[in-house]
Amino acid sequence: MIQMQLEQVTTFILDQLKHDLSPAFTYHQVDHTQDVIRAVRDIGLGEGISGNESIILSTAALFHDTGFLIAAENHEMHSCEIARKHLPHYSYTEGDIDQVCSLIMATKVPQKPKNRLEEIICDADLDYVGREDFFEISEKLYEEMVALGSVSSREHYMQLQLDFIRNHHYFTKTARTARNKIKEENLTKIKTNSEA
Repeated sequence: MIQMQLEQVTTFILDQLKHDLSPAFTYHQVDHTQDVIRAVRDIGLGEGISGNESIILSTAALFHDTGFLIAAENHEMHSCEIARKHLPHYSYTEGDIDQVCSLIMATKVPQKPKNRLEEIICDADLDYVGREDFFEISEKLYEEMVALGSVSSREHYMQLQLDFIRNHHYFTKTARTARNKIKEENLTKIKTNSEA
């Protein structure tokens, strides 16, 4: 029952993100949301997650950045408000929605997941850090941070990225196996570029 509803709410939310997000959000936009949905499914599969838990994870991934429709600051909290507003119309119980909101809040940086599902969504949210398209996606984040006034220069941004990736680690065995090698290569490239 919820499976069908997940498809309907996905169509509704992705449509909202496509049409209503500020163009300043070059990173936190529909492509990122779809990327995180794909990653929670892939990592969840690797971690043996199925059934209702898989649906809850996908729902949390769908809603995790909807708060940017309201504000960048405290967007996770705003994302939960949006989930609480819409999910009852799609046959989600109060318990389901509480779980979705816990997962959304777990993505707040610095990430401190408290259970396996939270570990999965945290890894999915930062899946790109260990991928070959990292620099392409990182450029979108740089443009967004410039637009929001969060960084003063490319050098400032590169230093933030360097510090962030040095301190980042994947929580699940699935993500570590799939992403750590390329993550280390990306880190080396950032170091080389920032020293150049």
